[in-house]
Amino acid sequence: MGGIKRFTNASQAGLRLLTAVSARKDAGSSPTGIVGRSLARQLLDAGDRVRVLAEPAQMDGWPDEVEVVEGSITRPLEYAEVFAGVDGVFLAGAVPTTVRDALELAGVAGVRRIVVLSSHGPEYEEAYPPETWFWLAIERAVERSGMEWTHIRPSAVMGAMIEGTYPATGSDWPQTISGERVVREAFLDGGHYPFIHEDDLAAVAVAALRADDCAGAVLEAVGPPISTRSRVASIARAVGGDIAAVEVRPDDSRANWRRHGWPDSGIDVTLYALEEYGARLAELTQWTLDQRPAVQEIIGRPLRGFDDWADENAHLFR
Repeated sequence: MGGIKRFTNASQAGLRLLTAVSARKDAGSSPTGIVGRSLARQLLDAGDRVRVLAEPAQMDGWPDEVEVVEGSITRPLEYAEVFAGVDGVFLAGAVPTTVRDALELAGVAGVRRIVVLSSHGPEYEEAYPPETWFWLAIERAVERSGMEWTHIRPSAVMGAMIEGTYPATGSDWPQTISGERVVREAFLDGGHYPFIHEDDLAAVAVAALRADDCAGAVLEAVGPPISTRSRVASIARAVGGDIAAVEVRPDDSRANWRRHGWPDSGIDVTLYALEEYGARLAELTQWTLDQRPAVQEIIGRPLRGFDDWADENAHLFR
């Protein structure tokens, strides 16, 4: 229909386990709570049952129909019972040191499918010794688990600033815009960053959990590069007022983000990507467009834009 590929052979409705952890500022970490809550709503709409294993900071805000268990996927041996009766797991926030324990428990419980919320760029880890891997270590462990698997490698998530996760760009905007009507950031004029709306990323996860076509696939859930200035302009329109935009040196942004608790790993990748996407915008935009299956093909509709996100979250900046 209209050139859109739709995944077929969707699995029957079942019990899905989602995991959510406290906000992490490390490079590549997505907001597991923001994405998970959207995923829970979409799975419920599809007729599935949903259970969540959530760290204390992520216990609130889930739909009433969701069974929420307090705990952490980073300590799976303490919460073996959460896998009982589960058909598919959305594995978000796992760590290499304990992911094999989680997978063993899932396998014993009869879990059929694992969907990994990975990161954009695990392929770069292959150039380094396996003991240094993070995202790639998780992906490889899942592939060896004997269960069906799908890896989702997203770009940055628009809602990251709500939860305080990677990337650093925009992370202090709710404070500076609501308090001073100003944004101060490096690469303001030329910087670009790829973003995906959390609802679109969650819709990709729905397909990965429910559609047999996704088994054994690596899904590049990437949104288009968005300029920093256009993000500021979208928020200004949403709040109905001007926002001053002041470009600062990269070292100034680094110092500011450090004051807000950002590790150098998250800062380094943020600054690199802002500059790299700005310098290679046409090439990297084309790379996004060339991904197959495209996000639009997976979810069966156009991507949601930053204007949509800003309108929905204008209250953060007032």
